[in-house]
Amino acid sequence: MSIQDVFQRITSALAQASIDYMLSGSFSAAYYGAARSTQDIDFVIHATPEQLRSFIGSLPPGHYYADLDSALEAQQHQSMFNVIDQATGWKIDFIIRKSRPYSQEEFRRRKQVTLHSVALFMTTAEDAVISKLEWAKLAKSSRQIEDVAAILRAQREMLDQSYLQKWIAELGLTNEWQTANLAAESY
Repeated sequence: MSIQDVFQRITSALAQASIDYMLSGSFSAAYYGAARSTQDIDFVIHATPEQLRSFIGSLPPGHYYADLDSALEAQQHQSMFNVIDQATGWKIDFIIRKSRPYSQEEFRRRKQVTLHSVALFMTTAEDAVISKLEWAKLAKSSRQIEDVAAILRAQREMLDQSYLQKWIAELGLTNEWQTANLAAESY
């Protein structure tokens, strides 16, 4: 089984349950910046409890580890749950889209791309930057800053700077943004 198979099976199961999603995290950072190793796949989803029941129910128990109670609790608290693809060992994190204005805007802006020969929805480059900056602030992670720096080196001229500045200011990410810019310039 390849990562292509994992993406194909999961996005098909999400579509079958009518769950809107977008790929984010290290796969989106690699798409827009530089590839790096990762242990998981991150999807932001917008789903009702009924859609989650359909999604989890569609995953064959012998092929996936998935806990419906965890999924429903994550939906209620706008947090996350995960599914393990037992054939490949990939951990797939499903992050429930938050109701705050930025998260709604980020989700609205998602775009369809082809990754590993699979058509799927992914965060935009700008939103990959903002998401990584948020994780950097939350986890005090230099890896997140490195991901942002790689996106800046590869995409800087194409990024919507006014959009970035607006949300970086509103979300209080100025320090992380400055650190990522310095890292991008010192490469």
